[in-house]
Amino acid sequence: MSKMKHSGSADLALMGGGIPKWLFHRMKKLSLGVVEAILIEYGHKAFLSKLSDPFWFQSFGAAIGMDWNSSGVTTAVMRALKATINPNAKSMGLYVCGGKGKESLKTPQELMQLSDHHGLDGDLLSSQSKLVAKVDNTALQDGYNLYIHNFIVSNEGDWSVIQQGMNPKDGSARRYH
Repeated sequence: MSKMKHSGSADLALMGGGIPKWLFHRMKKLSLGVVEAILIEYGHKAFLSKLSDPFWFQSFGAAIGMDWNSSGVTTAVMRALKATINPNAKSMGLYVCGGKGKESLKTPQELMQLSDHHGLDGDLLSSQSKLVAKVDNTALQDGYNLYIHNFIVSNEGDWSVIQQGMNPKDGSARRYH
């Protein structure tokens, strides 16, 4: 079982809008190659550890083409990872749950389904997911309300969480790792 730790956070400008489809397609292709290389060389735990580092995550986003320094980095990178990792979950041994808005609320159900297929403790993973969200959304009391919650889990049960909250008062976002 993984220990819960708060690795860090990143403060970002809150931006709306989307990224061009051609760019997102390239981001998916690039992210798949990078993730596969990290898994081959270093394994699941190292990849999950890298995701929990806000500086590595921002650099990864830039390397795969999302070079805007805004709240969109979190959404775009996590969408690209979910779109590339999940179809290859069996061979990669990783799965990305959750997402932005209403998709984030599906995280516990996704974890239960994943656990049924891989023999993991779905109740434990779901409670850990909810606890991390509760800590970052309520216990910190920093004025940022979560709207993104991604739970990345390996087939061994190791995990990392990427979340983002928004502060509408000052137009900023904060990503939590």
